[in-house]
Amino acid sequence: ILGGICPLIGTSTNLVVHGMILEAGFEGFSMFELGKVGIFIAIAGIIYIFLFSKRLLPDARPDTAVPDEEVEEGEKLHRVEAVLGARFPGINKKLKDFNFQRHYGAEVKEIKTRNGQRFVSNLEDVVLHEGDTLVVMADDTFIPTWGESSVFVLLTNGNEPDTTGKKKRWFALLLLVLMIVGATVGELPVTKEMFPDIKLDMFFFVSITTIIMAWTNLFPARKYTKYISWDILITIACAFAISKAMVNSGVADSVAKFIIGLSDDYGPHVLLAMLFIITNLFTELITNNAAAALAFPLALSIASQLGVSPTPFFVVICMAASASFSTPIGYQTNLIVQGIGNYKFTDFVRIGLPLNIITFLISIILIPLIWNF
Repeated sequence: ILGGICPLIGTSTNLVVHGMILEAGFEGFSMFELGKVGIFIAIAGIIYIFLFSKRLLPDARPDTAVPDEEVEEGEKLHRVEAVLGARFPGINKKLKDFNFQRHYGAEVKEIKTRNGQRFVSNLEDVVLHEGDTLVVMADDTFIPTWGESSVFVLLTNGNEPDTTGKKKRWFALLLLVLMIVGATVGELPVTKEMFPDIKLDMFFFVSITTIIMAWTNLFPARKYTKYISWDILITIACAFAISKAMVNSGVADSVAKFIIGLSDDYGPHVLLAMLFIITNLFTELITNNAAAALAFPLALSIASQLGVSPTPFFVVICMAASASFSTPIGYQTNLIVQGIGNYKFTDFVRIGLPLNIITFLISIILIPLIWNF
């Protein structure tokens, strides 16, 4: 999360806000513009985690899952941890009502719920929810079959074979670097003056990179659409709709007037802080993209009614919506880590709340200094 807030492509939240900014008729963010404040948050966050994680987080809890050595010889089964995604067909069903082994050819040995509970017995009566982690014994076909499916976010024991050649890996890395450098240079004023008829933005270089990857067979010709994050695209489209609906219905203006009325005597700095808190509460309780979509029209209305630049408010939305440290449900990454570390909900609150406060203080202090109202 700390790394993702720095570049534009680091998290889908930044892309959602960037898209809504363009839709509203403003100039969007350049590739590393958010890094002007994001790098300070990342450095402070890393120092905090380094100094306090051992004090605030529990010692490693015992892993009660069946080790690979207990599997009968000849079966060639190994342990895989799979986090249930939103499209898992057995959501809100008991394990006995959803034949996992028949559907996926793997046997469930342990269930870790997103609330921190662990079950190694009476598994058939456990109700499955999104974000739960299943420890299963599976053969070598399980990962290739379901590894790229939206049904699971898989956490493996490293037994999956590496089918990518060394040259292809280096070439893919080179393309990534060229894409980022190209998008960064393309946003410079000098480049825009040199090529006034061509919009050398991120979309341009992503498109070029994708064509090169397809042309050089870096991914199979029949799987072009498999690598598109449809969930993110749908979320961005829905974010536009939510933002437009809040503006057209007058809800955004009404809420903005209410917020401004609470802090008439304090200026835009207090409103910036209030917008951060509101967005951060949204992101902890729902998801980061939805939080950004709900907060964006508020930022637009607040800036319009105050007659100030909306850019500081847009940046604070990116920081606040990404700062989902205090709950495991606001960010998919947190759900993955919860399963690996056997963490409880309270563990995230204990270490995450101070990190939220650190992000809040740095954002409120630095953003107005970097982007003037």
